[in-house]
Amino acid sequence: MKMKITIINTFVLSILLAASLFGQNIITDVSKRGTTAAPFLSIGQGTRATGMGSAFVALADDPSALYWNPAGIAKVNGVGFIVDHTLWIADINYNFLGLTYNLGDFGTIGVSFTTSNIGDMKVTTVDQPDGTGETFTANDAAFSVAWAIQLTENFSIGFNPKFVYQSIWKTSSTAIAIDMGVQYVTPFDGMILGMSISNFGTKMKLEGNSALVLYDPDPNSSGNNGNIPAYLQTDDWELPLNFRVGVAYEPVKIDQHKVAVAFDALHLSDNYESINVGSEYTFDDFFSLRAGYKSMFLKDSEESFSFGAGIKQFLLGNVAIQFDYAYQDFGRLNNIQKFSLSITF
Repeated sequence: MKMKITIINTFVLSILLAASLFGQNIITDVSKRGTTAAPFLSIGQGTRATGMGSAFVALADDPSALYWNPAGIAKVNGVGFIVDHTLWIADINYNFLGLTYNLGDFGTIGVSFTTSNIGDMKVTTVDQPDGTGETFTANDAAFSVAWAIQLTENFSIGFNPKFVYQSIWKTSSTAIAIDMGVQYVTPFDGMILGMSISNFGTKMKLEGNSALVLYDPDPNSSGNNGNIPAYLQTDDWELPLNFRVGVAYEPVKIDQHKVAVAFDALHLSDNYESINVGSEYTFDDFFSLRAGYKSMFLKDSEESFSFGAGIKQFLLGNVAIQFDYAYQDFGRLNNIQKFSLSITF
């Protein structure tokens, strides 16, 4: 009983903290947009969550929980696998792979790998605006190893340390970060509370051969050496810290029909606070329809409504395979689409 009270008090304090931070941004009216490195870490992974408006911190219970809330992988029985592909804006592709394994009393371990690539682009200069004949590309990657455990029947906690990498042309940067999360199934008709902190880690600083330049210390003087080798000093940048707190509930559980609703409140280090809402209807644990709205009350946001669907089929006993699709509106930037394949056994 004391543990339940302590857990509930922790969530109440977290919600009050989020409300306090929300108020701070309203007063200052500063979003800090574009002031962090590795923005790809803020792009949600997992098609099911995207279809629900990215309101998933409390509901996360599949391998995509490696991104949303590492505590959620404790609910995955046996082995779980997911591969997720995102058709992002500007022809950018994102790929996410997650694998979890339940160790019973020793908890659940998981690994994930996220990549993105913009493809080859022409190198242009002031003297050669049509291209030098060279090409460059930009790449992002993150690799994580997670562990989660159910401390009680209703309370789970998880940790997800990760390595982050970014490169553009001949410069690159790395960072170490960690995600942490908890989930608690309340005694209030199975309502679930969830909370996570993502991307808490070191700063990133681009360095490499692209920063080597030839410099003229006095361009107004003639006769001096105007080709002195120099190195451009770059700044270091924080990772996009993300604090989520949310609630999920199933108001309908009748025979083969189930409806889940979820609400997430977000505090971002590089943007204003916002709210995500979503819902999911499931028939006979076979077919699912989803809808949601992302970034409610977020100033100047292009993201809005989303929807999706999924089909789950059991094969050879407890082997389940699931296909999911999601569409998310992106305002003036058109839309994004996601596809995923999940297997559990």
